Amino acid sequence: MSNLDKNLDKLFNLPRDDKEVLSGQLEPKKKIVSDNHDIDTDYKYARENLYHLIERGSDALETLVELAQQSESARTFEVVGQLMKTLTDANKDLLEIQKRTKQLKEETVKSNDSNGNVTNALFVGSTEELQKLINNKD
Repeated sequence: MSNLDKNLDKLFNLPRDDKEVLSGQLEPKKKIVSDNHDIDTDYKYARENLYHLIERGSDALETLVELAQQSESARTFEVVGQLMKTLTDANKDLLEIQKRTKQLKEETVKSNDSNGNVTNALFVGSTEELQKLINNKD
């Protein structure tokens, strides 16, 4: 087993051998996302997952390119192309998640400010005109 495989097994809490699976020594999966699905928590979780996938895909791509060059197989080059497209899409997804998170935060701020309260008001005119305006509302 390579160092990469060992590190990935540790990272994803995968069993090291079949004995652990059969003996039930695996730890239960921990719930990562909170019940209220906080925007920041979800964003960080999704971003972290995409980072890991992109890193692993990049490593696999390097290996596949070497394999394709050695084997000169058309199918291997096809798989390299598909993996490159998948990695490109994952990078686009990463940027899309950031864009959507920003939009969600802006919508949340707008919905919190839409309760009828004016936080910043500007009156352009004289003091006399402002007093008339206030007195007319009473």
